[in-house]
Order: sequence, then structure tokens, then C-alpha cells
Amino acid sequence: MRVLVVEDEHKIAAFIKRGLEENAYAVDVAYDGEEGYEWAQNFPYDIIILDVMLPKLDGVALCKRLRAKGGNASVLMLTAKDAVEDRVAGLDAGADDYLVKPFAFQELLARLRALRRRGGDQRTTQLRVADLTLDLVTHLAERDDQSIDLTTKEFALLELFMRHPNQILSRTVIAEHVWDYDFYSQSNIVDVYVRYLRKKIDDPFDEKLIQTVRGAGYRLAEGSYG
Repeated sequence: MRVLVVEDEHKIAAFIKRGLEENAYAVDVAYDGEEGYEWAQNFPYDIIILDVMLPKLDGVALCKRLRAKGGNASVLMLTAKDAVEDRVAGLDAGADDYLVKPFAFQELLARLRALRRRGGDQRTTQLRVADLTLDLVTHLAERDDQSIDLTTKEFALLELFMRHPNQILSRTVIAEHVWDYDFYSQSNIVDVYVRYLRKKIDDPFDEKLIQTVRGAGYRLAEGSYG
């Protein structure tokens, strides 16, 4: 999942970025509303974490502008204000959820998981394809009752595949959703991590789930043996 954090307080932005990256999110950061708008227009984010009090363009105005442009990323607004009218203004502008500062980081993670379920029309915290399962809360993967240890990026890649079973995902689509801007230009990074993932979820088993579609990309599907 790729996240844009729009937060003008650099320490808070760095704290959120670090914490989310530790939980397998790809994160870009903008420090004012105008910069946030430019990032959001140029990259396909799954979720935008948006502070209300921003320089140049405040969070409510930014959210309205993004929705007017047809942006469909889930928006979680952050604010130091706890007044009902402030929350109502943010939600009416198109935000999906609201979190008041200071907040517990575990609550932020829980709200992001809820937004992901809502966006994918899934009401579960566990994904399953064939005999492979992935727990979105504990980050535990299992296949044929065997635990599989994953790095944060391997987890993010597997989650993307399992949210789109049987669909061909191009290398560009994978890179856009699993890696942030700093790694986006590394042309072979997707192939490298697909190999890492195959070694863990496919090589020890007869049925191969990750399939290469020549000239198109990769997909996760049942039915390949070797």
C-alpha cells in the first residue's frame, strides 16, 4: 500500500513515515498543501494522511480539490482540533476518517487497516489464495500450515498480489503501490522481490502461485505445478 503523508511539522511527518514503513507501507511526504496536491496528482496513492492546518493550502481545501479532480484515494485527516464542527468540515470535504492529535500509533494503523478494508470492500483482516493465507494485523503468512517469514517489502508485495488474485499486475503498477518515490526508478527492483517471494511461497511447494505473464507482468493464481 502506498501512502502520501501531508504534514508540515517535520518531526511528526518523519515519525509517521518511519512507523508506516516498519509496517510495510510505501510512504512519500509533502510539507504543505500545494506540494501535497502535486504529489497526489502525479502518483496513484491508496491512502492520503492529511493534516488540517497546512501552509499554502489547508487540509480541508486540499481534500475538496482532490475530490473535485476525481481522486479516489482514501483520506484520513489529522488535526489538533477536537471540535465537532472541525470534524464535520473535514468529512464534508470528502475525508473518509478523522484522527485527533496526539494519537496512539496503533490507533493510526488500525484506522488505516479499516480504510483498506472499506476501499477493497473486504471485511476481513486475513487474505487467502489457495492454501496461502496472510494476516494483515500480525503480518504472518502461512502455506499448507507452514509459517513463512517475510520482510516488510515482501509482505507488501504479497499483500498486493493477494488483494488482486488472478489479475495481471504490470511491473509499473507493482512499483507504484509497493515502493515510494526514492526507489521507484530502480528498474529491476520488482523482479528482484518477486524472486525473493517465490523462494518463500512457491519453491518449497508443488503448486506454484506466482505466475509470470510474458510481456505483461505477474499474477497470483492457482493451478501451476512444477
